[in-house]
Amino acid sequence: MKKIINDPAEYVAEMLEGLCVAHPEYYQQVGPQGRVIVRPEALITGKVGIVTGGGSGHLPIFTGYVGKGLLDAAAIGDVFCSPTTEQIAEAMRRANSGLGVVRLYGNYGGDVMNFDMAGEMLEMEGIESTTVLLADDVVSAPPEEKEKRRGTGGLVYAFKIAGAKADENAKIDEVTRVAQKTADQCRSVGIALTPCTIPQAGKPGFEIGDDEMEMGMGIHGEPGVWRGKLKKADEIAEEMFDLITKDIPLARGDNVSVMVNSLGATPTEELYIVFRYIKKKLDNLSVRIVMPLVGHYATSMEMAGMTLTICRLDDELERLLMAPCECAFWKVGTYA
Repeated sequence: MKKIINDPAEYVAEMLEGLCVAHPEYYQQVGPQGRVIVRPEALITGKVGIVTGGGSGHLPIFTGYVGKGLLDAAAIGDVFCSPTTEQIAEAMRRANSGLGVVRLYGNYGGDVMNFDMAGEMLEMEGIESTTVLLADDVVSAPPEEKEKRRGTGGLVYAFKIAGAKADENAKIDEVTRVAQKTADQCRSVGIALTPCTIPQAGKPGFEIGDDEMEMGMGIHGEPGVWRGKLKKADEIAEEMFDLITKDIPLARGDNVSVMVNSLGATPTEELYIVFRYIKKKLDNLSVRIVMPLVGHYATSMEMAGMTLTICRLDDELERLLMAPCECAFWKVGTYA
């Protein structure tokens, strides 16, 4: 294992400390074991709170998207592990200004269990909460079992759009509706070229040949749909695009946002090669792209690979996507 770390057991603690001291204007470390990240400013009266959580190893997801027009708090677990129920509950308490909290996170078993228990705890404390699960990975389950799908890059769109709606002082049912609407319009697929190493494990999570790729692999190394020789960028983009558009067909005149996301080690230059091909495909369908996102938005440690996410937009979702937001990793527009 080659990593710039001290003690593997302190990896998450030291990472969170560094994140907060580097960007104190955006992040504050609180809660059990310092595993809750909140906005440093006072809660905004009349605003619904939005909370997420998940394992470390995916920056900017999850903690990175705490910020104006985005999330109010995030609970963070060990690498690829769910945060605890108490950490999630504390994140919800910190995000609540009296109008309730939306729990917005990916569809993974440990996260679902702990978020549900935290919601029950907070209900006994008189804090209302709702749940929106992202399940946008099209290869992780067929359409008839879409409730089993994993959450991936679509989380970024849900954070942004739900955060913008909450900033309008919308009630909790409206913020929940918009977050769910966004989740329903997102589809993603990923590929992996190399494994990554969890610091406390000290070895790669899986093996793959130097000349191989795996189509559909999840961000924790979950199995994909095939493994074989590495293909050219356009061939990869074509297959990923087909997998998504078979699941959410696009029509002439549709508007979408497209995210081409590095899983960690893949350079941005290669992502632009893929994006240019996706742009041609959408142009041929007379589908307009709004706010393309190309870069590191949801990673998997040092894994080489990428995810492609398409979020279909209506007028409401497009307006909220374009609204201002600001965190250390993403800024849209400016605040008056």
